[in-house]
Amino acid sequence: MSTTLPAYGYEPAVWLGCLLPLLWLLAAAFGVAELTLGANPVRELLHFTGKTGLNLLLLTLCMTPLHHLTGRLEWLRVRRMLGLFAFSYTLLHFMVYVVLELDLDFSDIGREIIKRPFITIGLVALLMMLPLALTSTDRAMRSLGRRWQALHRLIYPIAILAVWHYYWQVKADIREPLLYAAALTLLLGWRLHRHRLRQHRQHRQHQR
Repeated sequence: MSTTLPAYGYEPAVWLGCLLPLLWLLAAAFGVAELTLGANPVRELLHFTGKTGLNLLLLTLCMTPLHHLTGRLEWLRVRRMLGLFAFSYTLLHFMVYVVLELDLDFSDIGREIIKRPFITIGLVALLMMLPLALTSTDRAMRSLGRRWQALHRLIYPIAILAVWHYYWQVKADIREPLLYAAALTLLLGWRLHRHRLRQHRQHRQHQR
């Protein structure tokens, strides 16, 4: 049986947890409490926002397994919130790149895409996240019906592209990107296992 907590018991905590990276970033940008963005602030901003977006994306994928393992509906109720924050940090990551790295010189994007294909992968992932963010409302869910669930399965290729983007841009130590790839493999493998179990049960029921 599923158990729940009152909304005020967990949603504010999730909001705060998702906002903490942004608060830290702002504090470091303005030198609050001796925090700093280091010798290369733009690179640190790029790395931090991108990493936060990727972390939240993988956390979003963790919510369904946690729901199935614990039977608690809270995991599903914060899944949409985590996904929207993942999109927000990823969009911020892209804006930092365009505004601070390229100085709004969009003619550089074509050259950068040719020179650095991992940028293409990241951009594709961001564009794929856009329709998910735009339809993350109860009204959109009701309007799209079954198509909503099919659309939001895009999170799987998005996560693959995001991890690939992170892995491909690393030039030396690839241990951390490989950890992300391993975590994503486990999350997708778990879903594939459950899908096969459902198919097996349905097949046995049809044989009876």
